[in-house]
Amino acid sequence: MTSTTPLQLSIPEDASGERLDRALAALLPDMSRSRLKALIEAGNLTLETSGATINEPSFRVKPGQTYLLNVPDAAPPVPQGQDIHLDIAFEDADIIVVDKPAGMVVHPAPGNPDRTMVNALIAHCGDSLSGIGGVKRPGIVHRIDKDTSGLIIAAKNDAAHHALSEAFAAHDITRAYKCLVWGLPSPKAGTIETLIGRHPTHRQKMAVVSRNGKEAITHYQVEQSFGLGAALVECRLETGRTHQIRVHMTHIGHPLIGDPVYGRATIARRAQLSDAAREAAKAFPRQALHAALLGVIHPRTGTYMEWESDIPADMVELARLLGTK
Repeated sequence: MTSTTPLQLSIPEDASGERLDRALAALLPDMSRSRLKALIEAGNLTLETSGATINEPSFRVKPGQTYLLNVPDAAPPVPQGQDIHLDIAFEDADIIVVDKPAGMVVHPAPGNPDRTMVNALIAHCGDSLSGIGGVKRPGIVHRIDKDTSGLIIAAKNDAAHHALSEAFAAHDITRAYKCLVWGLPSPKAGTIETLIGRHPTHRQKMAVVSRNGKEAITHYQVEQSFGLGAALVECRLETGRTHQIRVHMTHIGHPLIGDPVYGRATIARRAQLSDAAREAAKAFPRQALHAALLGVIHPRTGTYMEWESDIPADMVELARLLGTK
């Protein structure tokens, strides 16, 4: 993220008393908390009303405060190969499918300049990358959030990159995600069809909008219920908008457990869970979302291929605790 003018960030009502760096991280999901802490300590944040510089990340915020954050311009990163373990679901001369762990950023950016999946792919693929646009780099045609786990595909040459890009643009792919949500959706299966665009007041967030958005379609199915307090849901994407599942599940009143931006649990839903389940849900460090299935037509052979990934251990354990009495 780069900016020639400051980012204007307004503190919402539900962030009252939060640490400054934590409150800003919720408003800027694409920027790490450590990056924000460094920017604050370097004097890049001011309180709009007074112009006073705030350089203490632990400062407690108040609702209605507006801050101005300067994000210094940075040179575009040139990704370098780094020896980072990758869980490879499939690889050939054209494509590679990775089962990404939660916490790994897909592409280098200011705030996350290295130790990303792209850095790992460059090192892993080596000379098997014939290059995208004349550069030896993997072609990323879709992304999943840093704190979402699961399957992601990359192209290893121009032809594969072009074919996969067209397939994603035409929604000619299969993607299914597993998520743990607050409450029990009713009906237990359905389709959510809206427009998604930038939030009208919090521009770093996405939201369901009435105009100036892009069509977004999610098909959901409850797979397991934990009373009325929580549920395990499969979401199949017909489109692929930024934060689509997170926004859509919140839109129907069932935000993802652990989501720092869109996920809020009602007191009534928390009360439906056991003490152990409530504590586990409160402490869960990421949105409980996993890319469990990916299917594409192979760009060279024309054969449909599909891969599945088991729900990771942290979500399995959370589901177990949600089921306790």
